[in-house]
Amino acid sequence: MKRVGLLGCGAIGTDIALAIDSGKVPAKLTHVYDFTKKSSELLASKLQNKPVITENVGLLAAAPVDLIIEAASQDAVRDNALSILQNRKDLMIMSVGALLDESIYDILFDACKDFNKKVYLPSGAILGLDGIRSVKEELNSITLVTTKNPRALKGAKFFETSEIDLEKISTSTTIYEGSAQEAVKLFPANINVAALISLAGIGSVATKVRIVADPMTNKNIHEIEAEGKFGKFSIKVENIPSQSNPKTSRLAILSAIECLKKICGSEINIGT
Repeated sequence: MKRVGLLGCGAIGTDIALAIDSGKVPAKLTHVYDFTKKSSELLASKLQNKPVITENVGLLAAAPVDLIIEAASQDAVRDNALSILQNRKDLMIMSVGALLDESIYDILFDACKDFNKKVYLPSGAILGLDGIRSVKEELNSITLVTTKNPRALKGAKFFETSEIDLEKISTSTTIYEGSAQEAVKLFPANINVAALISLAGIGSVATKVRIVADPMTNKNIHEIEAEGKFGKFSIKVENIPSQSNPKTSRLAILSAIECLKKICGSEINIGT
């Protein structure tokens, strides 16, 4: 049974930990860390099998675990992912937007080879990454349109310099159009799906992103359109937001749990 460490004890980390603790995932959560110790303590209080609460990320990276799950932030990936791999731990990354920084991606790519470790990126709140990977050499264009309620977009870095007032939006309004690389920096807690699409099609075309604020929706909606020599496909996913964090879709958490089951299990794997 794999031993798991958790970096980040917020909404996503808590649901993953509960899935492990309940036996849904054939693994054992042995160590946790959060930059706010109260979050670690609150999580531990909810678990039957109490993990060790480490005092810093370095101790988590050095702990006797097989896999560390990052569920904290893009900064946590940038600052700690390499150290985790250097400590001979596999790594699951939830804040995948950090990997659209080419220097970070290249460093982790090389580290996986150098230390014979793996990095896992769950599919998150979208479908179709298997298709994008399959056709990446024949892509001509790929676009992501993400629609969320304004309250799910509050606090994004984008609004530090934008004149858009989310409180005044009364109808469906496009608030951003640009590249995936820029979008993940401006909306770091909202648009990790753009990073996943870009990474799945890496080396092909740039992913275009449009973000829509719609006060009439209670879902996080992602629409993907891809076209190329292979033909074309479109995918629309209407996600129910997580009850504990409206910025996160329930599907993103379920995807992480399913990815973890695949890593820790020994059953037949379905799909590419």
